[in-house]
Amino acid sequence: MSDQTHSSVERDEAFWLCAASYLLPAHYPVSAWTEHAPFAAWLVDVLRPRSVVELGTHLGYSCFAFAEAARILGIDVTVSALDSWEGDEHAGYYGEEVFEGVRQTVADCYPRSVRLVRGRFADGREQYGDATVDLLHIDGRHAYEDVREDYLTWVTAVRPGGVILFHDIAERGNGFGVWRLWEELTASGAPSFSFAHGHGLGVLGVGDGHPAPIAELFTARRGLTARIRADFEALGARVSRQAWLETLPAEAERAWSDARSRAAHEEQLIAELRETRDRIDAMERSTSWRITGPLRAVGRLRRGRR
Repeated sequence: MSDQTHSSVERDEAFWLCAASYLLPAHYPVSAWTEHAPFAAWLVDVLRPRSVVELGTHLGYSCFAFAEAARILGIDVTVSALDSWEGDEHAGYYGEEVFEGVRQTVADCYPRSVRLVRGRFADGREQYGDATVDLLHIDGRHAYEDVREDYLTWVTAVRPGGVILFHDIAERGNGFGVWRLWEELTASGAPSFSFAHGHGLGVLGVGDGHPAPIAELFTARRGLTARIRADFEALGARVSRQAWLETLPAEAERAWSDARSRAAHEEQLIAELRETRDRIDAMERSTSWRITGPLRAVGRLRRGRR
């Protein structure tokens, strides 16, 4: 077999590597999900979803990653982003500016494909019929009881042949319990695949009838799963570097602004000290200060004798 033929076979066997796998996001808000954008783009390409629902959006990174991949690939999709936009014990609590930032990006870039649904996840379930969702992304509260409730509430909304993503399956401390639910689900024999990088991402198949690349992902042998994981981890690291480059100018500007503020504060303190020193000098040069000098000396002498 020639080198050219051998390379061609390797490329054909690497079903997880396609043009979509190398797409870069258009938006880089701070996120623990950054390294999963390449897999998200690949999944959108092979699943061709018309309805994506994510539970937990925060600053919008994963939502924008799905929407941007669909836009580039020419897929007509609705990405429904459900969140209270108030925060929790894991993401932290925050103000209205977070929701406004997400809303503005949606208005500017994805007005036809992204739908923001503000409120509790359970309350939003009634808006979706059974078996109407192609891709469900669960990334809300991460305690075991919470993520289990989200899964049980929403699993019937996903059609057979659809996919559910669970973020943070590799996190076992600080009250995280997604790993526990993930182990329960995979122990039941449901088709699945998992990544350990980027805090862990679980990929769960619902029913059967998945597109061939996804079915291959679920049935990949151990040696092949290691290659798949290594490739997507490397692609995720590439996205992280790009995210750093994209945010560097803003970070540099913030640092410069902080430095200017500190310098201005220091200049103000110096000016105030000089003003105080000038007042003291003026007072010491005054006639009344010279006249009362002997009285102050007597007072110091008396204090020294006590």
